[in-house]
Amino acid sequence: MHSYTKAESRQRSKLFRQGFRQALADCVDPDIRRKIERIDEAAAARGAQELAALHKVQADVRQDLATAKAAERTAPRADKPAAREARKAAEQRVRLAERAVHKAEQS
Repeated sequence: MHSYTKAESRQRSKLFRQGFRQALADCVDPDIRRKIERIDEAAAARGAQELAALHKVQADVRQDLATAKAAERTAPRADKPAAREARKAAEQRVRLAERAVHKAEQS
C-alpha cells in the first residue's frame, strides 16, 4: 500500500511527465528515476505504517466486540436491551474497521 501526500503526488506527476518527454527524445535523465523511486519508497513506508495502525484498530475493536457479547450474555434481564444495543454498536465498529483494512489492502 502506498500513501502519497498531495505534494508527493504533484512532484511524482511532474517527474513522470518530464521522464516521458525525455523518453520520447531518447535522452532520459537517471536522476528523474531516482527521485520517483525515493518518493515511492517514502509513500510505501507511510502506507505500511498506516496499514499496521488499521490492523491494530481492527484487533482492538474485535476485542471490544467480544467484551460486549460477554456483557450481553451475563447481563440481568433488566439490562439486556442496553447490552444488546452496545453489542450492535460494537458489531458496526467491527464492520467499519474491516472495511477500512480491506480497502487499504486493495490499494
